[in-house]
Amino acid sequence: MSESSVMPLHMRRAQFDPAPDLAAAREESGVTRVKTAFGADAWLVSRYAYVREVLGDAERFPIARQTIARLPGAPEMTPEQLAKINAGNLLGQDPPEHTRLRRMLTPEFTLRRMRRMEPRVKAIIDEHLDAMEAAGPPADLVPSFALPIPSLVICELLGVPYEDRAGFQERTSRMLDVTVPAEERVALQFQGRAYMEDLVGRIQADPGEDLLGMLVREHGDDLTKDELIGIGSLLLFAGHETTSNMLSLGTLALLRHPEQLDLLRKEPERIEAAVEELLRWLSIVHSGTTKVATAETRLGDAVIAPGDLVICSLPTANRDSGAVPDADRFDLTRGAPGHLAFGHGIHHCLGAPLARMELKMAFPALFQRFPGLRVADGAEPQFRSFSVVYGLSSLPVAW
Repeated sequence: MSESSVMPLHMRRAQFDPAPDLAAAREESGVTRVKTAFGADAWLVSRYAYVREVLGDAERFPIARQTIARLPGAPEMTPEQLAKINAGNLLGQDPPEHTRLRRMLTPEFTLRRMRRMEPRVKAIIDEHLDAMEAAGPPADLVPSFALPIPSLVICELLGVPYEDRAGFQERTSRMLDVTVPAEERVALQFQGRAYMEDLVGRIQADPGEDLLGMLVREHGDDLTKDELIGIGSLLLFAGHETTSNMLSLGTLALLRHPEQLDLLRKEPERIEAAVEELLRWLSIVHSGTTKVATAETRLGDAVIAPGDLVICSLPTANRDSGAVPDADRFDLTRGAPGHLAFGHGIHHCLGAPLARMELKMAFPALFQRFPGLRVADGAEPQFRSFSVVYGLSSLPVAW
């Protein structure tokens, strides 16, 4: 059985690019009938303008109230259990709950707050580069650099003991793998919640200066324990899984486009534009949350009826030449204004300032330390094809 015959259309990739059949869906109509990973019918929206319209209208396209716990093969859950799991999860909430939670969290992700973190992030990056240099080549960039740096940063930000990282990394990696049986993914979700419940209990008893401690001190009367657990779980997952894959996949993209890497070396002031172009061109999150239409809506030639599920393809939207000229070309000089890699609308990624800060510091540091960095001879990067967050599971390098 071929990979394309079992993988949902919106997750299909050809290394850095959307797979040809996914790109064709955008060119043909931009709105296509598909089956989800779990057999449900849905509309796949793949053009830039259509994706912005869907993501930008939470009234016409609210979040579909579907969780992994309701998927085929997963155990039945009571409404109380489902409410407990969704509490505090910004990706599972629409206004007014989403507005209330986001208002409490936004001050922790301002540009000013990120700048205060820069010295510590620089130290974390340097420590891992020192360890790579001391061990010598070859090295696997994923476990030695791309994964531990964002993990340590988000652990420190949240107040999660870094020694616990191996456990949560293994859990989240398997939870994101669509080939893992739904029952096991639900069990992993509950394990992650149990871990965070214990941590939140300790932080409530003795709140520190970290983000979860701040929420307890400043908003302890406004947030339930379940909401604190949900917030911590989401930020822990999102804070390491996404940035880690951008670091590894972005490094490979630069190595495979040496003229772009040379330009960045000669003109390091281009780093912010380079990060935006990498975010646009790679678009490691296949789609935002699944939406459900509340009113009849026409997108192009398609008429979406109330109750229909809608999936937005971020990689094809960001490669739409109707929005970005010559969109399939990787060109760090353009800066990629208006890309959708962090989503759009009310669910635009809360942690985008943190991710941008880490990326704009980590890429230059890596290539300055190892100017001869290359994919190790005879080695092949391993792409994470069946993961909800796209990236690399291995990138052997030498220098």
